[in-house]
Amino acid sequence: MIVTPLDSALLNSKEQYIFYHRMVDFALKELIVNVQRQQLCNKEEVIFFKQYCDLLLYSIEAMRVKYMYDDEENMKIDLTDSGFPNYLEFRYLYNDLELRKEYLGKLTDEDELKEEFLDTLLRKKVPIKKNRLFQAASIVYYRSVNQRYIFNRFVQGKIIIAPKNSKGDLLISWSFYDVSHNRPFICFMYFNYDGNRINDYKDEIYEVLKTTSDREMSLDTMAYTIDRRLPKVSPKLIKRIDLGPIHNVFAKDENDITHAILEGISKKEIPLESYAISLKIDEVESGEEFKEGGFFTKQVFQKWNDVFNQKYVFAPHRIIQLLHNKTPEILDELAKPPFQISNLKSSVGSKQL
Repeated sequence: MIVTPLDSALLNSKEQYIFYHRMVDFALKELIVNVQRQQLCNKEEVIFFKQYCDLLLYSIEAMRVKYMYDDEENMKIDLTDSGFPNYLEFRYLYNDLELRKEYLGKLTDEDELKEEFLDTLLRKKVPIKKNRLFQAASIVYYRSVNQRYIFNRFVQGKIIIAPKNSKGDLLISWSFYDVSHNRPFICFMYFNYDGNRINDYKDEIYEVLKTTSDREMSLDTMAYTIDRRLPKVSPKLIKRIDLGPIHNVFAKDENDITHAILEGISKKEIPLESYAISLKIDEVESGEEFKEGGFFTKQVFQKWNDVFNQKYVFAPHRIIQLLHNKTPEILDELAKPPFQISNLKSSVGSKQL
């Protein structure tokens, strides 16, 4: 799939840049806490959910350091139903760090830069030039950011024993960043294995998930494809979590919740740092089994039930009130009333946007 940065908004001031990163970091951390608090995932799923979100947070923090003092490049935020950085930003991070040694070799020596900063501030008593600050930020970026922890297009989790009373004996998770939506998705599959040692078959499982389940699609289609491609695996339940969009002042999509927030901000009914998070959980379970193929090549397949869709919204109390007034029909479609989360407190950066 071809990805372009054309449908992206640029963060073109330091104030916007600081505010955006602060908002996304805060929103994701609130989401982690409240997904657990509202028991939308079981204990094992929450552990994996947090790990994938931590990779996102790590990557977005790396972007913050990378672009902080860069006058030539600006980070791109997706303009579609997202609120997250454009997928290409994650690729730029990953590719950058492939050339870590080459870039570090071109930068000013760290000790030399420290001496220069001390001389500028203490003896000359003048501000440090922005291009020198960019040098310092680049050193921090290339020395501290680990390529292994950058959120990639597909992130594979390990196979573990499923919790008691689960639909299957084993549980596997994976996450992907859908390039058409520019949003992260987290998936769980409970399954049975027709073999002796699951480790003997894990590479086949990983390969099929990576090649068939790395984008948003009909969940029963995903389940059917996995089932057909892995003869020794019997999927019993697949659960997919769609993170986002994050509705905030930077968004420019046609989502009704986004429009309600933007209108409220423009009329000064709510503060600039107002936000809400949408989250969707889709689940599909297997029903009866059936066999297909010849006498020597029969394979057991699952018949899949209807996909179960659940929509949720997380927002501070004032935003929930606003949505009740502006978009009651959207709230009526939710699996549960909106979950209340914390306000993002005002800051100097946000007031200057």
